[in-house]
Amino acid sequence: MGFAAERAVAVTAAVFVVVMTMVLEPAVAAVYKVGDAAGWTTIGGVDYKQWAATKTFQPGDVIVFEYNAKFHNVMRVTHGMYKSCNVSDPIETHSSGNDTITIQTRGHHFFLCGVPGHCQAGQKVDINVQRLASTTVAPEPSALASPAVPLAHTPAAQAPKATAPRLSTGFWLLLSALSVLAFA
Repeated sequence: MGFAAERAVAVTAAVFVVVMTMVLEPAVAAVYKVGDAAGWTTIGGVDYKQWAATKTFQPGDVIVFEYNAKFHNVMRVTHGMYKSCNVSDPIETHSSGNDTITIQTRGHHFFLCGVPGHCQAGQKVDINVQRLASTTVAPEPSALASPAVPLAHTPAAQAPKATAPRLSTGFWLLLSALSVLAFA
């Protein structure tokens, strides 16, 4: 096999590896502690709407609710229930005090505290996983419904707040392959 043929095989193999890595390995998930240092509470005037607005959530991200289980809980609800603070028929209820929820789908994911008066006091959050990466303003939550796909619930783990940008391994492999080809 000549040099040109060997190089073509190497390039094809490199492209195949990069494509497969990008398809099979999603970007590293971020971990977000709801309310940051304050956690999930009614004390301290945490503005969960503002907190969520400063985040860029992606499928696979982990949302951690830390709270005193004697005084709070976490309920995943529909959009209508979220708006009216209705806790009569939640999609999921968590009550460990350290609940770790992995977001699996795009769209809005609505959570609130089911203790009487807490949601009305502002203890509710809309985790909006954008459908497309864009700089346009997202529609108001009232226009969207909570997805029907359930979220995975994993055992609680202490997790730091993530703020680093996501770059998948596939992206780095693609850059590496292109730089090898450029200097070959």
